[in-house]
Amino acid sequence: MQQKKSKKVESLSLLTGSFIAAILVSSPYFFYLYEGFPDVKIWEASFFGFHLKYDSAHYQSIYVVAWTLTGKVVPLVFMLIWFFTCKHWWYHAILIPIIMLSLQIYYTLNDDLSFVDSNEIFILAPLILIMLIFSYGIRMKIFDRIHNIDLSELERVTIKGEIKDENLKSFQNEDIDDDDDEPLFMG
Repeated sequence: MQQKKSKKVESLSLLTGSFIAAILVSSPYFFYLYEGFPDVKIWEASFFGFHLKYDSAHYQSIYVVAWTLTGKVVPLVFMLIWFFTCKHWWYHAILIPIIMLSLQIYYTLNDDLSFVDSNEIFILAPLILIMLIFSYGIRMKIFDRIHNIDLSELERVTIKGEIKDENLKSFQNEDIDDDDDEPLFMG
């Protein structure tokens, strides 16, 4: 039973890997998908019984909208693949460019906005700060675990470097060496 389940997981993994590899190998073709769109201001099309109409008021051409979108959607797909397949501790940082590209796609499709690719930093700044704090927290925990550091030791020390624990404080204040007032000979 276990071997049958293991083969099913392996075949699913192989299928997923093959699909991702096919997307990456065919990526140069995805960048040129915009060439299949007409150079008109209003585009009407029917797909599977749905009638679609798009007016490119801001861009003045469907071709330019498609060119702009492929320049943003293709890297977004690459970032999503990278995010879902990355096994490093910092993979959450990939969310920043994913959110940035998603905002740019939204601004591209919303013709009322004439500031495409210019003001998303105001939206991204708080997200970047949160992601930096989150990533640094994960990094610190991993670093401490690798180097066998006990963070509870930090709770016994004040910001000024004084020890809070009374038992250790008395040991710290003992005069072990009386000749500390003499200058240090470095020769």
